[in-house]
Amino acid sequence: MSVKIRLRRMGRKKQPHYRVVVADTASPRDGRFVESLGYYRPLTEPARLVLDLERVDYWIGQGALPSHTVKNLITRARKGGDEKVAVGEPDTDAEKARQAEELAARRQAEEEALKAAEAEKKAAEAEKKAAAEAEAKKKAEEAAADDADEGGDDEETTGEG
Repeated sequence: MSVKIRLRRMGRKKQPHYRVVVADTASPRDGRFVESLGYYRPLTEPARLVLDLERVDYWIGQGALPSHTVKNLITRARKGGDEKVAVGEPDTDAEKARQAEELAARRQAEEEALKAAEAEKKAAEAEKKAAAEAEAKKKAEEAAADDADEGGDDEETTGEG
């Protein structure tokens, strides 16, 4: 018995979705199948693809030949999807809520890190300013000491002459 991995059309008129099935090559497109490996919903945005890749590998190992379309879908599933096809089950409300909480926590952590960086920057600027003031004060003291020394030298020279 030679088998193929192909799509089985399901759904209403003009609203198709497909099951990825392993079927005998002699059976009709929507007829009997050996095993269902997943599904493909092309009309959702983005298209949804769910495949059991372990079973796909098993059947390919047994000699099943995938159709061209199924081969492309398997390739996309192995890559993890793309902009046109999302791989895996759709997100549930609980999953969306969990993702929203994670996003909020991440944003809060980023804001705190930004505030800490700003505080660190201000502290560095204040330290730099204090160092500059200390340097200026030191230079002023040295200049005053030099002036005092110069003034004393003038008196001594004038007293001798």
